[in-house]
Amino acid sequence: MTQKQNYGPNPVEVRETDQYKDEYIESFVERWDQLIDWNARAESEGHFFIDVLRERGAKRILDVATGTGFHSVRLLESGFDVVSADGSQFMLAKAFENARKKDKLLHTVRADWRWLNKDIHEKFDAIICLGNSFTHLFSEKDRRKTLAEFYAALKHDGVLILDQRNYDSILDQGFSSKHTYYYCGNNIKAEPEHVDDGLARFRYEFPDKSVFHLNMYPLRKNYVRNLMKEVGFQTITTYGDFQETYHKDEPDFFVHVADKKYEVEEEKK
Repeated sequence: MTQKQNYGPNPVEVRETDQYKDEYIESFVERWDQLIDWNARAESEGHFFIDVLRERGAKRILDVATGTGFHSVRLLESGFDVVSADGSQFMLAKAFENARKKDKLLHTVRADWRWLNKDIHEKFDAIICLGNSFTHLFSEKDRRKTLAEFYAALKHDGVLILDQRNYDSILDQGFSSKHTYYYCGNNIKAEPEHVDDGLARFRYEFPDKSVFHLNMYPLRKNYVRNLMKEVGFQTITTYGDFQETYHKDEPDFFVHVADKKYEVEEEKK
């Protein structure tokens, strides 16, 4: 069992998708809920995701980046059927434990997105990929493969909801975060210690002075939208911090809502 994160002698050169397996070590996962703060996060995002899913009549949901279970549990409490997947065994164990505390039973599956349909054998009304998780994919090949796997796991009129940090702002103007959304923990420092076009290396310091890192790819908003379209999603609506109208540099996070439903255009006579 890995007790320490290991990035080798030059951490900013570590730019592989598979690194996530060594990043979410047990001691980091145990502190993850301090970073998120479930109650503050629930208050800040309101019913955004629940409303988007209900508007589309979605019932069966696949949470592909369940983490410690925040959204899976919220959706269960709201009456959705949920399958909770993650690539980290420690995250899945923590999510299951958190759900039990709220008298909910999670259906968990350990799965790598790039081979999602090898481990998941059904079609869903919706897939959610939240918590800036998509940025763990470092190559365009991995991103395209993952989106294709998501697309294939959705019903014909399904929807993918995927979020990301506002890396456009970080790359173009430097980092500043209100910590209003997502990272709501008290006395937790979460900020990038290195950013270039191919890497955003974030440093997380907890009240007990423990320090962890995540290496992520700084995805630009329009790049993600274009990838979704190229994979086959028909309509993509992007929200800034849960608002459809936003100043382009202001949001901490973008949320992409990508609909698979194909509308046949009538030929003009």
